[in-house]
Amino acid sequence: MKNQGILLVRLIRESYIFAFQAIIVNKLRTVLSLLGITIGIFAIVSVFTVVDSMKNKIQTSIESLGDNVIFVQKWPWAFGGDYPWWKYMKRPVPKPEEVDEIRRRCNTAEACSFLLSMSKNVERLGNSVEGASILCVSEDYEKVQTIDIIDGRYFTNSEIVSGRNVAIIGNTISEGLFTSIDPIGSEIKIFGRKVQIVGVLKKEGESTFGNSSDKMVILPINFAKNLIDISFEGFDPVIMVKAKKNVSNEELKDELTGVMRSIRKLKPTIEDNFALNESSLLTQGFEELFKMVAFAGWIIGGFSILVGGFGIANIMFVSVKERTNIIGIQKSLGAKNYFILLQFLFESIFLCLLGGIVGLLLIFAGTLIVTYAFDFAITLSRGNIMFGVILSACIGLVSGFIPAFSASRLNPVEAIRSNQ
Repeated sequence: MKNQGILLVRLIRESYIFAFQAIIVNKLRTVLSLLGITIGIFAIVSVFTVVDSMKNKIQTSIESLGDNVIFVQKWPWAFGGDYPWWKYMKRPVPKPEEVDEIRRRCNTAEACSFLLSMSKNVERLGNSVEGASILCVSEDYEKVQTIDIIDGRYFTNSEIVSGRNVAIIGNTISEGLFTSIDPIGSEIKIFGRKVQIVGVLKKEGESTFGNSSDKMVILPINFAKNLIDISFEGFDPVIMVKAKKNVSNEELKDELTGVMRSIRKLKPTIEDNFALNESSLLTQGFEELFKMVAFAGWIIGGFSILVGGFGIANIMFVSVKERTNIIGIQKSLGAKNYFILLQFLFESIFLCLLGGIVGLLLIFAGTLIVTYAFDFAITLSRGNIMFGVILSACIGLVSGFIPAFSASRLNPVEAIRSNQ
């Protein structure tokens, strides 16, 4: 057993030495052959790296919507191919009074809130933040969605019910309008009306769906309804319903469907005139998109890897021919066929690993450039690194097997008599 271990170490060492000699002696040929492997690994792993980074970012944004929250809306997030669009157009938008009925009738719901949103400018003392996201919410919004307040507090129930002119602002608005004073207790102007700030949200950063809280202002719906038409479809009215603990989304949707049909007095033969959306619909849609992108990456990288594989096989055939005499001497001194076979296989795998590692280093450099230059975090994960290394080794194994097998089957006498 000990002798076999020593033999294996010698085999690996000699293979590496031969591989290095092949690189040094035939630099151009080796570089051109490894270029295909490098480009192939770069293409495939870089696509997977970008896809994984985007998936993580999108997943974080989707999770912020709540994985146990059902959104009652006019329009579905995913359209069926056999459903005419004009039927959606005729649907009514959700109304605040429907929230009270859902609270009263839906036993699987823990909390329910009404929300509408729009884009408006926010002003203070001649300064303004343009295009702020204004959210007008009813009771229990903080129970349905995560509200991370870093300074101040959330609305009291009396402030929401009475429609007090109070607001919670995002970090960007706080920094843009309040540079030297505490925003809590100060006033800003929205819709031409002054509102008092009671809370500031924690800095969140950019969001994939543009729903970052940094440029957000939250107002009580009963304050906003005196200034705007809350039934206007352009404000995207939505009822958010959160399931109770240990209640699945499917259970909530089943009961919520019956409740909404009862509220809107729909007969059994009439189709639903509302949509029940959930975050899993977005996840499924993006999963299909990412599969297509990954498939495209395989096609692009596959051609490069195929070319690189043939290049490695060519190098190994040339290497076998150049070392035919040495192979004959080794076999005449007692070297077994498997020793010769593994010697060339190790060399082929080493060459492919070298090309793959160069490709991974290029990807790593690219992730740093994109992350710092474009402020979009891309991470080369350990899983993708291992995938690149294993794929490179597999290419080397496949590409080098036939040359290595032919070398192991050489007749020692004929090999020694060769001109090499």
